[in-house]
Amino acid sequence: MVVDDVSEDEELAIRILKDISEDTSVPRNIRRSASDALTMLGNVEQEPSRAIRANVATSILEETSLDPNCPVHARTLIWKTISVLETIRDLEE
Repeated sequence: MVVDDVSEDEELAIRILKDISEDTSVPRNIRRSASDALTMLGNVEQEPSRAIRANVATSILEETSLDPNCPVHARTLIWKTISVLETIRDLEE
């Protein structure tokens, strides 16, 4: 994972997603989705736009938050991450 200059919001989202992906009390498919979202946030070569990377990660997490097997604590962290990712914009705007 390659990460360019990250904002505080991106750092917070990355930290939360790492916590979810390493939490063994969370089902494997939820951890995998958190890991996929984390990978997307750091995939600068494939998608240089911060806003698009954040949007794709948000889409992954929104689908995951609907999973009935998602524990309440993980769902709350996912919602918090989605809120943080929604504030990320490209610096050029």
